[in-house]
Amino acid sequence: MTTPTTTLPSGDELPMVGLGTWNIEGDDLRNSLRAGLDAGYTHVDTAEGYHNEATIGEVLAEESVDRDDLFLTSKVLPKNLGYESVIESCKQSLDKLGTDYLDLYLIHWPNPAISVRETLSAMAHLQEEGLVRNVGVSNFDTYQLSAALHVSPVDIAVNQIEFHPWLQRPDLVDMCHEHDVAVEAAAPLGRTELFDDDVLQELAEQYDRSVPQIALRWAVERGVTVLPKSSSPEHVRANLELFDWDIDEADLERIDDLDRDEAVYDDRMRGWEGDVYGISQ
Repeated sequence: MTTPTTTLPSGDELPMVGLGTWNIEGDDLRNSLRAGLDAGYTHVDTAEGYHNEATIGEVLAEESVDRDDLFLTSKVLPKNLGYESVIESCKQSLDKLGTDYLDLYLIHWPNPAISVRETLSAMAHLQEEGLVRNVGVSNFDTYQLSAALHVSPVDIAVNQIEFHPWLQRPDLVDMCHEHDVAVEAAAPLGRTELFDDDVLQELAEQYDRSVPQIALRWAVERGVTVLPKSSSPEHVRANLELFDWDIDEADLERIDDLDRDEAVYDDRMRGWEGDVYGISQ
């Protein structure tokens, strides 16, 4: 069955299930990506901070993927959000991935030491040059997204955030939808922490599905694009098998009620001293 899409401001169609690649490298990544491509994934998400773009590029070349059929996303690290650094990071990602353009390029994390206006101006340049088709942000809260929307010379097409049944962030999701910003769920399975949730397990048994399939289908039904990742080819395939069955609205609402405002990685209490941010005294 065809994966549903959401339309970005550019008119491009974003597949609502993508293959996440965080924390997967080497043969695990190769096997995961090959399984995903064979299963019908057309959306792959990576980042310069994942240190796996070159491997993804190798697999895409080996598999002779038609570039026009693939929606490819990468992200620039917060330490590289200065104007020239954004452009250089993008070109390096393109080279590693073996492609002439990215369908989506995201600010991976906000960096309070660098003007978001400067960063988005560089993104606009990349878009004008045809190196990037759509621009977005990641891990931006309502305050940061509001600032970005206010100063951006280009449409902000996406905000990729931590989102799953235990962390639903309704104010942020509503704000994104209000401004035609697509929401992508990083860690849509709570990095496996919600697998033991009683309600999700009960619904999985009721629908003869897995807990991940229930959680992913719920997110898509709520208008959120999901980016599950797995090093298991079997799980990769299963994570795309979401659309040949239905889930009742009453059961979706039971999942709505699971919100704990509980993050597994984005607790919004960020340290600025690490290499990712590159902020020094």
